[in-house]
Amino acid sequence: MKRVKLYISLILASAFLAACGGGGNITKNDDKDIAIYPDYKNVTIPCNIAPMNFCVKDSTDTEYALQISAGERTMWVDADDKDFVIDSDDWKALTQLKPGSTTPKSITFTIARKENDEWVGSKPFKMTVVADSIDDYLTYRLVPPGYVSWYKMGIYQHQLSTSEESVVMENSHLKGACMNCHTVGSHRSDRTLFHIRSYYGGTYLFRNGKIERLEAKTDSTISGFVYPSWHPDGRYIAFSNNKTAQEFHTSDRNRIEVFDDGSDVIMYDADKHEVFSTPLLKSEDYWETFPSFSPDGKWLYFCKAKRVREVSLNYKDVHYSLCRIAFDAEKAEFGTEVETLYDAEETGRSISFPRVSPDGKWIIATIHDFGNFSIWHRNAELYIAPIPEAGFAASASSILDWKKLFGNDWGRGGCSYHSWSSNGRWLVFSSRRDDGLYTRPYFTYMDKSGKPHKPFMLPQEKPRKFYKQRDLSYNVPEFMTSRFETPMRDIIEATTQDSIPVTYRK
Repeated sequence: MKRVKLYISLILASAFLAACGGGGNITKNDDKDIAIYPDYKNVTIPCNIAPMNFCVKDSTDTEYALQISAGERTMWVDADDKDFVIDSDDWKALTQLKPGSTTPKSITFTIARKENDEWVGSKPFKMTVVADSIDDYLTYRLVPPGYVSWYKMGIYQHQLSTSEESVVMENSHLKGACMNCHTVGSHRSDRTLFHIRSYYGGTYLFRNGKIERLEAKTDSTISGFVYPSWHPDGRYIAFSNNKTAQEFHTSDRNRIEVFDDGSDVIMYDADKHEVFSTPLLKSEDYWETFPSFSPDGKWLYFCKAKRVREVSLNYKDVHYSLCRIAFDAEKAEFGTEVETLYDAEETGRSISFPRVSPDGKWIIATIHDFGNFSIWHRNAELYIAPIPEAGFAASASSILDWKKLFGNDWGRGGCSYHSWSSNGRWLVFSSRRDDGLYTRPYFTYMDKSGKPHKPFMLPQEKPRKFYKQRDLSYNVPEFMTSRFETPMRDIIEATTQDSIPVTYRK
């Protein structure tokens, strides 16, 4: 019986090898550590991710191959100019878990190099496959990393199980107008919005199967809609109003500083096309920005800084605290107290982009030295804190226990915008750590204890060639559980509609 099982296993292994490459055999191993790009060594990946293709970082003419093993399966991949492109069907077979299993699966990778007509194996590394799947789509804006102008930008969606990218909207159809601040509500592709500036200006809201073009500036607000956050019921959307400016540096390692000279937080009622607020979010003495709802919709988190005079000269004196205020969706009312979760006056630093996990247990935010636009700050890093079930007292003593999410090596290039997957097990964030210039999306597995695993870059078929040629930054990456289906022609048609005026509820 054992011989029969062994014979069947050998047949299956031989068939698998034949389907995956020319085949080969490692005759010896010297445990040499070979650098790869992207760095996928010892990462934790979801069971439904596209092939984690990578390349060898080597400029010599050495011939390479790759041996991959998972359980009884072994496959051989020949290098294509030092790129390892894994067949998608073979990859699915490797990453497939047993039905109902929650036990992680280990895949071993051994890079082999040709020396004197034999294959020499390098130091092997692993990837760990977990049953916690990742949302199938990622949406983002692609924009050149410029300062005052651009030649092309657009909003795109990327299917994470196939690495296929498709266009949602490109500004080539909008006379080159700026498109920004796109946001997904509750990970649903049928609840989205984005802003178009200049030509065809307005906020475009995709909700209940319709597209609305909103004229959001009112006599009682300092600007149109800017940074948004959807309430889980889909009716309310919190926005900031911002007067934004920017400064340029010739010697500072942070090349550009974007700052506000005024900001408030308001609430938009999509059923009534009206906005409202409270003096606690619309103060003369403070700047409020970056609203973010809790997953149950009962709390609105936001960042708050004391107003600074001549901010263009004193922008390094601006430090934002993290606060929250209660919100009653049935009554459309805010609470009467503001709770402080991170006190900038005590820490001397600044915080931005708060995001609460879908289970309500954790909050992650970006902490940096000053200001609020952390995407250009090289010292910006992600921090995590547990949210106690008992809530907070409205005092500085309620400050959470903030800890750096990653080690110091992830501070290179800064970490910025981030969002949770729908199941709370995955986090996507932006970082310039790859080359210091372009932001790329990275993913990290968040286990139930709130511990992050080693991040990995968005997979591509040939990542070295792809990221070298794509001179665009990934901006505001967010998960979606399904594909955005609105045809581009419908969006273009919506730009010709009359804007719906938004009124301010006194």
